[in-house]
Amino acid sequence: MNLEKLVAVSGRPGIYKMAANRPNGLIIEDLDTGKKFFAPSRRHQFTPLESISIYTETEEATVELKTVFISMLAQLEATPPVATKSSSTEIKNYFEIILPEYDRDKVLVSDIKKLIKWFNYLNERTLLVLPTAEELAAEAEAEAEAEVTVDKSEEE
Repeated sequence: MNLEKLVAVSGRPGIYKMAANRPNGLIIEDLDTGKKFFAPSRRHQFTPLESISIYTETEEATVELKTVFISMLAQLEATPPVATKSSSTEIKNYFEIILPEYDRDKVLVSDIKKLIKWFNYLNERTLLVLPTAEELAAEAEAEAEAEVTVDKSEEE
């Protein structure tokens, strides 16, 4: 699952693919039509999905959006996402199943609704896939190497 080029654009519904970066905005591509258009940074704010994390009550303090989407996808058959128009209690109960350790004080119901909308949008377009065992192993190895590099730089 690669969220690297996907961005949420304020004032526009859905998720877009970043086609090019300009000094005064982004050229974004509609995922359905493939049509590209310019979104000026004076009018819009851009949030790369790759940079979004969810607050948790664990030592790491946050979990990447990618990890939450993987959990939602893995539990899709047993626990499908609730409707975004459901009650706050239903939405919180659903998210507790997906991410039991999420921080109930910092993560708002509106945040969970947006996350569910994004998940449904991307899943309908088959842009979300569960990682294979090899991909998980490679990712874990890359994280371990990054930690070793950080530890060595701290020692110096």
